[in-house]
Amino acid sequence: MAGRTAPFSKFEWMIAWRYIRARRAEGGVSVMTWISLIGVALAVFALVATMAVRSGFRAEFVDTILGANAHVTVYQSLEVSETGATSRAIADFDAVAARIRDIDGVTRAAPLIKGQVMANKNNNNTGVEIYGISKENLKTIPRIANPIEGRGSIEDFMDGVAIGSGVARELGVNVGDRIKIISPNGVKTAFGTKPRVNAYDVTYIFTAGRYDIDKTRIYMPFVEAQSFFNREGVADEIEVFVTDPENVDDLTIPLIAAGGNRTLLWTWRDSAGGFLRALAVEDNVMLVIMGILVLVAAMNIISGLIMLVKNKGRDIGILRTMGLTEGSVLRVFFLCGAGIGTLGTLIGVVFGCLFAIYIDPVFSFINYLSGGGVWDPSIRGIYSLPAQLMLGDVVFAVVLSLGLSWTVTIFPARRAARMNPVEALRYE
Repeated sequence: MAGRTAPFSKFEWMIAWRYIRARRAEGGVSVMTWISLIGVALAVFALVATMAVRSGFRAEFVDTILGANAHVTVYQSLEVSETGATSRAIADFDAVAARIRDIDGVTRAAPLIKGQVMANKNNNNTGVEIYGISKENLKTIPRIANPIEGRGSIEDFMDGVAIGSGVARELGVNVGDRIKIISPNGVKTAFGTKPRVNAYDVTYIFTAGRYDIDKTRIYMPFVEAQSFFNREGVADEIEVFVTDPENVDDLTIPLIAAGGNRTLLWTWRDSAGGFLRALAVEDNVMLVIMGILVLVAAMNIISGLIMLVKNKGRDIGILRTMGLTEGSVLRVFFLCGAGIGTLGTLIGVVFGCLFAIYIDPVFSFINYLSGGGVWDPSIRGIYSLPAQLMLGDVVFAVVLSLGLSWTVTIFPARRAARMNPVEALRYE
């Protein structure tokens, strides 16, 4: 049909660009354009930054769990002896550990001795948890062998104990100092049980990255721990690391078969599952809130376009009488709104990505302005606010923002397209 043009022709882009940058004196709404642009940019920035921090926090939390704790703990059900004594000790721990190592997907199986005691240095005391482990197995724990910060040498482990940096801080000790380990379940005498007190040199201090681990954990040579806790010839549990911790449940049957009839399992998901589920709920809520924020910012585009259509009523009437179709008018105003939404989205994505990349100096500056103490590791478990840019998160933010901003643009654009040219020019 004569007069029809291809969609999104060059002249439609030219008219839309002229309307977007028009001053108020020319019938434009440049102030509203800037408000809409900044609103969309800030909303997308907040969305990208929030999703990056969310991904980083979960990744860091899970990494510290998997890097310093067993992926699966193998222990045994309670056994009652003929004398009425109860025990969960694993007598054939070497054989059980060997069978577990033969399972496909298992990278390490280490017998452990565990006990809660008190550590002392001069007048400083703190409650700690002892992990009795061999030197070879200790060197295979990622966050201990390759800590965020370490003092001393893990090679000297057999000459003393390895302690977390939080324990060292509480006791006021450094590498080479001597600490006392006090257990209430010590030597049995005719007058009752006498507390056991042994002194050990601190040979290695590690910072695993988890506040609760660094503040409470001490590693002791396995044989020494057996003697200290009266566990000669047995182990309390077997610490298992696997190649795919996310699918650790797939190894449940093979691990139980290797452990024997009394075998019980405790996975990292069991210990941290409640927190991870709470984190997932919080993530979903934050995602909804940020999505609403983007929608509110996109609604500013509607306000700007409605004002633009009102101010450009005479222009619309003239263009229609010159033969411009409803479709062309709709596309012109759609390009106005979509252009604002697209540019705002790009600006928001750029600043959101920069925030995630340079989060450490940004957070340090915020911490400085607030006088410190913004991030409490004793509450949050990790020492700093992490951020991890994920391509899927960025793409989601872009799609959400563009989808909302382009969709809301259609309504005022349709209003402009359906404007009667006679009515538009009636009072001109």
